Amino acid sequence: MGYKLSPLAFDYYLKALRNTYRIFAPVLQKGKGKFAGTDVISYGEINSLDDIMLDRKSYFSPKEVLYPIRETLFYFLNDETKAPAINVKPILILVRPCDLNGIGKLDRVFLNNGQEVDFYYARRRELIKFAMIECVEGFDTCFCVSMDSNVANNYDMAVRFDEDNITVKVVDKSLITKDLTHADTAIFEPAFIQENKVKVTIPEVDLVTKKTFDHELWEEYTSRCIACGRCNTSCITCSCYTMQDIKLSDDKKIGERRRVWAGCHIDGFTNMAGGHNFRKKNGEKMRFKTMHKINDFYKRFNEHMCVGCGRCDDVCPEYISFSKCINKLNAIVREETLHE
Repeated sequence: MGYKLSPLAFDYYLKALRNTYRIFAPVLQKGKGKFAGTDVISYGEINSLDDIMLDRKSYFSPKEVLYPIRETLFYFLNDETKAPAINVKPILILVRPCDLNGIGKLDRVFLNNGQEVDFYYARRRELIKFAMIECVEGFDTCFCVSMDSNVANNYDMAVRFDEDNITVKVVDKSLITKDLTHADTAIFEPAFIQENKVKVTIPEVDLVTKKTFDHELWEEYTSRCIACGRCNTSCITCSCYTMQDIKLSDDKKIGERRRVWAGCHIDGFTNMAGGHNFRKKNGEKMRFKTMHKINDFYKRFNEHMCVGCGRCDDVCPEYISFSKCINKLNAIVREETLHE
């Protein structure tokens, strides 16, 4: 069942939901852009419809709502440790289908990647429900259709934003408030984009060989990539982190352990004890990321890690396109297969 709301009625609905939920959506952050005096679109808490940015892609993904950039895992005092409390108010996040599928990949990593689940991720994840934003046009750099991430069904609510009305389909009955019961009903099933401007062809997983790893393609990225890590931090599915122990007293008996986002392009990610670093060239880092997103993850979970949101293309200061990298790799694999 769907409900059709005017913008004012939708604001009343959001207000009612906010009694129970913290609501996050793409928002405009003035003056927070990468250059002085510029703005950026990222995820933030909203109060009304006017806070939501729909006509521009967010620079950051909604990942940081459930997987913070830096998070204290525990405090320690002598031999005792204690996990910090978190805000346990439930959360509703407005996301597009690609990001909803991306969070599914994070769930694989943190919750279904062995016998143990990640306690810190799990306790935040249990608080969250998703309102899927209907997406039928996408943006210039999206390639979600090629990655089979254009369609998502695991939402608690779907929302269509028209010029004059907002239509919602509520799956989770706990999201129905009296504001909806008085609204006009409508038949509403969300539609999904069927074709992107950007298309990629992923090489067959089993056709990638040692020869592919040694191809000169990766030297191109050694000369271009500056290893800033923007592609990692903007990506919905990058899940790597590093650990920090912070002392809070001079005698080092009081402190905390934090985990902080890291990634294969970020300096120091592959540093090991004894001064070893097994991926020194930036092209090797690009190769690792590429293979993980469209090859290694698939071998373990039978689905690709990349969801084709295109944020990595958007944020790269050297204009490196991950979608073009995938297509180049596919051409290389096809050529290698023909010459075998």
